[in-house]
Amino acid sequence: MTPFGPALPVRRVSEHALGGRLYRSAWPATVPAVAQVLDEGLDLSPATVLVGPNGAGKSTLVEAIAAAAGLNPEGGTHHVRHSTRVTESPLAEHLQLTRGAGAPRGGVFLRAEAMHGLFTHLEGVSLGSRLHEMSHGESFLAFCRERAGVRGLWVLDEPESALSFENCLALTAFLLERVERGCQVLLSTHSPVLAALPGARILEAGEHGLRETRWEEWETVDHWRRFLAGPERYLRHL
Repeated sequence: MTPFGPALPVRRVSEHALGGRLYRSAWPATVPAVAQVLDEGLDLSPATVLVGPNGAGKSTLVEAIAAAAGLNPEGGTHHVRHSTRVTESPLAEHLQLTRGAGAPRGGVFLRAEAMHGLFTHLEGVSLGSRLHEMSHGESFLAFCRERAGVRGLWVLDEPESALSFENCLALTAFLLERVERGCQVLLSTHSPVLAALPGARILEAGEHGLRETRWEEWETVDHWRRFLAGPERYLRHL
């Protein structure tokens, strides 16, 4: 799927042997998906998509992996260092990333919930930044496209909150292009459109921890199909 083969920016995520064991009785290690990564490690693919309900640990994991890779926890590239309010967990300090030899070392992290602060920071350091003059979804895609040349690890946390259906399709195509050019994508999402990224490995987070699933077997896909076929069947129970 990628010309780098096993030389991925991040091949594996595991608990750092020298970082001190994260107490399993304290959050976020009490989240089953997080506990599984700490206990068993996690192998990443050229494109890995985390799905699952709210509170399952998707954002906690992608945020920590991004930070462990040297990316700003509130979003941006390796060159961005800004903070509005520290809310991230201590998980990143306990993660060890196994990198592929010769793989690109750049990276981009974008969190939908932290977009405003990141774009405000970029506006202050770059006279050419006009992201705040665009709509939410337009600025999100513009941010990504302006950094299309960054090769390495691309991490996105629930980007669908900023995007229309059409722009979810546009982002899916953009991410596929990144993978085809040798980048690696790690994505958390509730969107069946983004989860349909061709060739991606889908991991479903839940009380069971993390388990691999196929797009057509993901429960959310089934719910969307049923809802669109007959919304009244769902709405009558509200």
